[in-house]
This record gives sequence, C-alpha cells and structure tokens, in this order.
Amino acid sequence: MYWTLELASHLEDAPWPATRDELIDFADRAGAPAAVMSNLQDIEDDGEPYESIEELWPDYPTANDDFYFEEE
Repeated sequence: MYWTLELASHLEDAPWPATRDELIDFADRAGAPAAVMSNLQDIEDDGEPYESIEELWPDYPTANDDFYFEEE
C-alpha cells in the first residue's frame, strides 16, 4: 500500500469519520483510480471509523507543513 498526494486527494471530500467500507463506497462513487481502491482494501478493517486521512497515511501533509518554497 502506498499513498501519494494525488491519490490522497481523492479522499479529501470523504464523509469523515468513515469506516473502511464507507471509504471504499465513496471512492467508488467518486470515480477514484484503482490504486486508491486497492489501498483502501488493504487497510485494516476493525469496524471502527477513521477520523481523517492522517489515520490512513500518517505522513499526509497538513496545513502546518511547509511544502511550498518562497522565491527570493
């Protein structure tokens, strides 16, 4: 399982919190790529909802992350 910003962006509008099955259903209805569907099927399903994308991909850049560089 691997995540990229492009793949994770397909879950930004997901109905958080959501269970694995709800995320799979959302991604399917939203037309997410097969890699997103594969990643979601690979996550552990304990029946508990995930609160955000950060629980699926801990390295997901947040608003506090500075990944834009200022030009001088």
